[in-house]
Formats: sequence, structure tokens, C-alpha cells
Amino acid sequence: MSRVAKNPIKLPAGVQVTSAGGVATVKGAKSSLSLPLPAGMAVQVTDGVLSVTPESIKANKMLAGTMRALLNNMVVGVTKGYEIKLQLVGVGYRAAMKGKILDLQVGLSHPVNYPVPEGISVETPVPTEIIVKGADKHLVGQVAADIRSYREPEPYKGKGVRYANEKVTLKEAKKK
Repeated sequence: MSRVAKNPIKLPAGVQVTSAGGVATVKGAKSSLSLPLPAGMAVQVTDGVLSVTPESIKANKMLAGTMRALLNNMVVGVTKGYEIKLQLVGVGYRAAMKGKILDLQVGLSHPVNYPVPEGISVETPVPTEIIVKGADKHLVGQVAADIRSYREPEPYKGKGVRYANEKVTLKEAKKK
């Protein structure tokens, strides 16, 4: 079994974990998340500590660390949540929320309308900043990557949608 899988997860107050029918469900103050477990993988809660125990099959032992990490992400998600900030860099680049649709103007001939999936909240405190929040770490990252894919930062002027902590290395222009 991996070293990651051997580390137990301490459950904060107000978090409940149930495992039934091959599905682990984590309920907390913010939301409820579920994860299908592979056959032969067991999740046990004893005295506020969550542990993952695989059967002796080699494939389950290899997956145990991954399942533990995914369950830990779920516990953090239902208690604190996840947040990714995006910045729009460029003249005329702006974003606005219209109901459940994110309206992006990123230098294309048409505005881009991105429907926000269920369980994710998107805020635009400033027209050049987007904040993606949610309980599911994977879904928050995927939504942020989808929004960024409409106009990735280009290497000559740095225009585009970038993560808040992303550093874009600019290239020199071609010299005559």
C-alpha cells in the first residue's frame, strides 16, 4: 500500500462520510459530494478519522493513495471550498455574469457565452477579473481551464485570460 494511503484523514466537525453500494458520500456545511469506489476498496470512519483500506489485490493497493487524495479533496471542499482567480489582460477584454451565463468579450468577433455548470459559482467583481468557486476541486479547475481556453495568453503582448498567479514570459518581437 502506498505511503499516501496510510495517512488517515481527520474529519472536521460537521462532516459526515458514508460508504454504501460502492459509493463514498461526504456531506458538509457547503455541499455534498460523492465518489464511486473501485471494487475491493473500503472506506472506514472511526472516531472522526477516515481511512482507506484496499483488498490485497495489487491494482487496489496502487489505487489506494489516489482514493485517499480524492477523499481528502472532498473533505476540504465541503468545509472550505475551492477558488481560482482568472485575470483578463488586453484592451477591451471584459467579463460579466448574466444569470447563469458568463459573458466574455476577449477580442473575438463575437461575445463568448459560457454556461456555468451546477455546483459552481462564478463572480466578476471587476470586469477584468473572474473568480470561480465551488466544492468540487476537479470541477472548479475544469471550469477555470475551459474559460482560459477561449483566449490563452499569447507570448508577444501577453494578452488573454490567465490565472492570477501565472507568469507569462514574453518573447521579443522579430527584428528587421
